[in-house]
Amino acid sequence: MANDPSMRDVSVQGLGTSGPSGARVVQVQKSLMVHNDGVAASNREAFAGRLVLNVVSSPGSGKTALLERTVRDLEGELKLGIVVGDLETANDAERLFAAGAPSVQIATGTVCHLEAEMVARAVEQLDLAALDVLVIENVGNLVCPAAWDLGEDLRVVLLSTTEGEDKPLKYPRIFKDADVIVVNKVDIAEVVGFDRAKALDFLGRVAPGVPIFEVSARTGVGMEGWLDFLREHRRAKLRA
Repeated sequence: MANDPSMRDVSVQGLGTSGPSGARVVQVQKSLMVHNDGVAASNREAFAGRLVLNVVSSPGSGKTALLERTVRDLEGELKLGIVVGDLETANDAERLFAAGAPSVQIATGTVCHLEAEMVARAVEQLDLAALDVLVIENVGNLVCPAAWDLGEDLRVVLLSTTEGEDKPLKYPRIFKDADVIVVNKVDIAEVVGFDRAKALDFLGRVAPGVPIFEVSARTGVGMEGWLDFLREHRRAKLRA
């Protein structure tokens, strides 16, 4: 197994959980992607019955703050479990555990994205049967995570008002592949000079028809629409 190029050596830490050369480079990458897609398919089978989100964004967009607020706002209604990816530390998993969600931190080291194998190993520490929603908070990056299927139902892409309006044009693939887009930190949009109309225009060009929610995870503005979206997709998953 140690020589298997499809495996990554990562550390997994649970909080409130139950568990313990040119052509050659191209060939290795192809092998990795084929392996990943197979594990992602297995993940989907294992996740059956619960809504699974893959949340991606650049660093500092407010992914963890959005999830903290979501966990607290849905307390007593939907039970969320969270897998968090970061290069180092368990800081975000600790925050989400404190908010009320069993959480597993994956420290990826030098790997700038999560892969299906990492997620499969991490969820072994979660009681999936007790969850309504499984959230995968990906490593902060708008490039690498775009290529990796983790077995999710919905890919959630965050854009923060502090990042400027042109991120969708600079990193189109991640936004094109989004199932839903969340524009976060709208409470400070005016202060940072965020041009809302321009941002929505760029998003519409890159990801036409994709639902967009404008929220402030800090103040709660716009959160009800986001929560209703999750409720409806949870119900749809149960019907399916």
